[in-house]
Amino acid sequence: MTPRTSGDSTDTYPVPAHTSGPDGTVVRYGDEGAGRVLSVYLDPRCPYCKRMENGLGMVIQEAADAGRFRVEYHFATFIDDGAGGSGSLHALAALGAALDEGPERFVLFLRLLYAEQPPEEDDRFADDDLLVRLAAEVPGLGEDGFADKVRAGTYRPWARSVSQAFVDSSVHATPTVLLDGDPVAVLGPGGYPVTPESFLAQVS
Repeated sequence: MTPRTSGDSTDTYPVPAHTSGPDGTVVRYGDEGAGRVLSVYLDPRCPYCKRMENGLGMVIQEAADAGRFRVEYHFATFIDDGAGGSGSLHALAALGAALDEGPERFVLFLRLLYAEQPPEEDDRFADDDLLVRLAAEVPGLGEDGFADKVRAGTYRPWARSVSQAFVDSSVHATPTVLLDGDPVAVLGPGGYPVTPESFLAQVS
């Protein structure tokens, strides 16, 4: 956890480890020496992101682990505005707390959140106690330090900054995946994920 000065104010707020970019708004996963970058844009409450993550999340992780690329995650919280509530923001702040415990725990928690994602109109992820209970299924996230950060909202200011970075970007929908800036198709007809073979062929 590193204090960071917001780009548009003199306020400081904690930023999780393993981040980069302006105000630490980009989450890194994989070998920093990898020659290619897979940029992944997600909203924790987005049902199509759930489909993509459930179908391709493990594939993306394994390809990054094999050094095919490094992953840079960007997050939005626009469904909070569209459907009402604050579940995306709270889930993103909890992901920041998981990131402090290591990128591997972050990706496992991310996959778990999508596996347990409620319907889009259900703001269940705004319940920090629920997020803590879910995280207990991830090895290493059942500790008090993680739970304390989630319940205290330690990374909510950071999550707002991450969300604003999405708003300010050239990407306006989730899920969006780019390899070195070029689009990668992750959803096919009907909004369902492409096969792992199709994804890997695009990034080979």
